Amino acid sequence: MLEMARWITSNTDDKDICMTFQRCFSMPECCASAVLQITALGVYEAFLNGMRVSEDVLQPGWTVYGKRLQVQTYDITHLLQKENTLTVTVGRGWMRSPLAGWTSNEKMAIRRDMPDGLLAEICLTDNTGNTAVIATDENWTCHESPVRFAEIYDGEIYDARLEDSLIEQRSVTLLERIKEDLIPQEGCPVRECEIIPASHIFTAPNGETIVDFGQEVTGWVRFSVDAHAGDTVSFDHAEVLDQDGNFYNANYRSAKAKVTYTCREGRQTHTPHLTFFGFRYIRLLAWPGIPDIHDFEAIAVHSVMKQTGFIRSGHALLDQLISNIFWSQKDNFLDIPTDCPQRDERLGWTGDAAAFVKAASLNYDCERFFAKWLNDLKAEQYPDGGVPVVVPNVLPDIPPSAAWGDAAVICPWQLYTTYGNQEILEHQYSSMKAWADYITSVTHDPYLWTGGIHFGDWLGLDAPAGSYKGSSREDLIASAYYANAVSILIRTGRILQRDISSYEHLYEEIVHTFRKTYPVYHTQTEHVLAYAFHLAEDRQKTADALAEMIRRDGMCTGFVGTPLLLHVLTEAGYTSLAWDLLLNENYPSWLYSVRLGATTTWEHWDGIREDGSFWSTDMNSFNHYAYGSVIDWVYEKAAGIQPLEPGYRRIRIAPHPDRRAGMLSVTLDTHSGKIISSWKYLDDTHVRYEITVPQESELVLPDRTMTVRAGTYIIVI
Repeated sequence: MLEMARWITSNTDDKDICMTFQRCFSMPECCASAVLQITALGVYEAFLNGMRVSEDVLQPGWTVYGKRLQVQTYDITHLLQKENTLTVTVGRGWMRSPLAGWTSNEKMAIRRDMPDGLLAEICLTDNTGNTAVIATDENWTCHESPVRFAEIYDGEIYDARLEDSLIEQRSVTLLERIKEDLIPQEGCPVRECEIIPASHIFTAPNGETIVDFGQEVTGWVRFSVDAHAGDTVSFDHAEVLDQDGNFYNANYRSAKAKVTYTCREGRQTHTPHLTFFGFRYIRLLAWPGIPDIHDFEAIAVHSVMKQTGFIRSGHALLDQLISNIFWSQKDNFLDIPTDCPQRDERLGWTGDAAAFVKAASLNYDCERFFAKWLNDLKAEQYPDGGVPVVVPNVLPDIPPSAAWGDAAVICPWQLYTTYGNQEILEHQYSSMKAWADYITSVTHDPYLWTGGIHFGDWLGLDAPAGSYKGSSREDLIASAYYANAVSILIRTGRILQRDISSYEHLYEEIVHTFRKTYPVYHTQTEHVLAYAFHLAEDRQKTADALAEMIRRDGMCTGFVGTPLLLHVLTEAGYTSLAWDLLLNENYPSWLYSVRLGATTTWEHWDGIREDGSFWSTDMNSFNHYAYGSVIDWVYEKAAGIQPLEPGYRRIRIAPHPDRRAGMLSVTLDTHSGKIISSWKYLDDTHVRYEITVPQESELVLPDRTMTVRAGTYIIVI
């Protein structure tokens, strides 16, 4: 791969300016095909004869640089002319932007001084099969691009007056860098996927001009403007307005998230390059003339994935919640599963991914997306088997945490369950095993996980004053996840026909020791984990106590307890209470944020309070998918679509309707065929079920259980 190419760099002193690398070449006679292989240190945009070589953006993506650097391959035959010019502009991207600005890690500071770099080859093949290769070498040139600055957190500075000039064209320098880390493209391509026109422009109470797109997105704003050369367009981004209706982005922390554009003469349209933003609003800091609503479009940018889940209900707020969950997934699935797309973070938090992977895999076909990220998780895993809290790991000073590191076992197992592809287990088994062995090696007490430093039930509402962690005991959470990890490892080993006898014994000891050490559970999340992971000696008694706590105190769970909460209630016979929680419109609840106008899911149950004030500025994202994991309960329990075999090769349909929702229609497009489960209340007591299954399935209704063949069934009860 790229055997003839050499790494080249601009060797520029001003590393803020994005440099454009260039190579001119003639098309050989009888040329039949031209293929470009390319990667960069940073992110790149490649053009042949002024035309983009691909719809992909922000390539080569974010991987564990130094171990895994993706190479893209594009057929560029259709762009060839007799005389050709290939230009590639390289920006800082994730590799060279100082990420995680809220940490003091010294490695972040040196990113600004890293050199840019390009590695590319064009293979030209004629009609007889002869090939010629044009590779990056000392014969290329470079010059400053109009992109004067582009970073992940801070945005872009662009000077359109420089678009048609070659500023200080210079020779390139060969860069001594290995090529052993090169891999073919693994992840889903990242592209501009949707266009959202501006919904309105208004003047805020403080006099600022704000453009509202009506939907929070990840991506950028494409704008058009009539201007004179030298005029300036400038704007920054925000998710929400403050309680007075003014622009608010203090929750972006140090991320400037700003675009500054110097105009050329006349009518012009611009789309930012080599950066991205999370936003619903922009504030116009400078604009020549009077802005028009038709001058602005938000472009949603995310990994390309096929939507596989479709949900409609008879409850307007629930439908909006479903929309919010889908949007938060798209907005945070930009090459890696990020926690949030807007502030100075945007990292691949393992705990968030573990909490949401089931929901994610039902909403979209994200098998390829997660497989690539899990390869990076495996590459980042410490020699002792510990798993970083973020992947790629830019926070190495934070020790592995229970529920976060468990992404190493939870994610592969869920992908196997949803898609039925055993290869993901084969590929990740050593990583899964290493994580379980890590816990065994670091615990202070055999058959538990004690003595670690964990995130606990992160953002649990029962947290003591001044803490972000819930009140659930960290050792209990860690020990419960230890049991779950070993249980998944055993099931995986059986499928792969590995010797897992020692882990079977280990699991028995873990369960016995857990029950002996934790005979009583103090919090809702402790009850949830004990029930969900089959650790409680009396699971029904545990669920009964959980239900009583919820009726008394409301919902208090955080990142660990919430994804499992409604499943536990329904499995234990408390479906009505689960619906109570889902349809509750008051804080704390999923519909609270919807009632306050959210278009994505929030990091905090009360990110915005009833009076319009904010939970905090330091950690208050309005686009976090973790609590959106509740949607997998809608698929599996409300609609009742459950896989009896991986990949939905065998299915059980066991709906749990509720009159308050009116109706529910869920379609799930699985690898084994399309499943539809719908129910509708005809009156206060009669429910009409319509079920479509692609193969023989088990149908469980309130008054009957039966085996049905492939087809559609309509039943009124």
